[in-house]
Amino acid sequence: MASPAPLLEAVAGIAQCDGDFPTVIRGLSVHRRSTLGAPMPCIYGLGLGLTLQGRKQVLMGDEVYDFSPGMSLLTTVDLAVASHVVEASRDTPFLGMLLTLDPETVIDEAARMDLPPLPKGFSYRPISLEPLDAPLVEALLRLVRLPSEERLVGALAPLIRREITIRLLAGSHGPHLRHVVTVGTPGQQIANVMRWLKLNFHRTLRMDELAASANMSPSTFRQHFRDVAGMSPLQYQKQLRLQEARQIMLNEHVDASVAGLRVGYESPSQFSREYSRLFGAPPQQDIRRLRVS
Repeated sequence: MASPAPLLEAVAGIAQCDGDFPTVIRGLSVHRRSTLGAPMPCIYGLGLGLTLQGRKQVLMGDEVYDFSPGMSLLTTVDLAVASHVVEASRDTPFLGMLLTLDPETVIDEAARMDLPPLPKGFSYRPISLEPLDAPLVEALLRLVRLPSEERLVGALAPLIRREITIRLLAGSHGPHLRHVVTVGTPGQQIANVMRWLKLNFHRTLRMDELAASANMSPSTFRQHFRDVAGMSPLQYQKQLRLQEARQIMLNEHVDASVAGLRVGYESPSQFSREYSRLFGAPPQQDIRRLRVS
């Protein structure tokens, strides 16, 4: 397992107080927390996450991923999960980073590389948790330090991001990443449906049409979808709607009835009920809590 100590130092230099810190490099952000938190529902897209100090848990359905320093967590599709920091203090805060990946780059590099076939009996998982290796740490460190070379960011950042994608495809995460870009695999078909749902969550869900778009029977589609997403298509759509409504209320200062209508709810009471069930408080109370925090 590679030591992330230099990477920890670089991230700590960016995140000098609690919060989420986007960088000038597309898709790269660093994160710091000095207090523990309750599980927070969120959407994890295609990307690589690292815990560099402290500890975090990611919950998907009944599965719990314990995310500690020296490990890397890769999500290969848009997943509705809950995550929370479980080890942090004011003196030793949680520090982590996230790098979103470009699907087209993954597809392009997977086609270029001379990769071995997927292992016999390989079981795809949409989240993979693997030890960090030294070459990947080195590439990530170069990316985190790159903003200090302002004139070179535009030229070098895409190259380092591509290198990281190549190393992920060739490394222990590779089979899971390749599975969702291999044409015809169930993972690739479900990933396509999930991408469509993310863009069209406000529409009425028609299971037969979704199954047909994945070239599956409705029963097979439901099973494969649950295997990948950890929930049914309807539950997944519901989480997408509620997450989007939360962002609308937080960023646009609209009330719950307007936000609910915009994401596809016809009944304000149903929206409020399902929102409270997911986030632990009615919409307006939850938004006030978020603004205070």
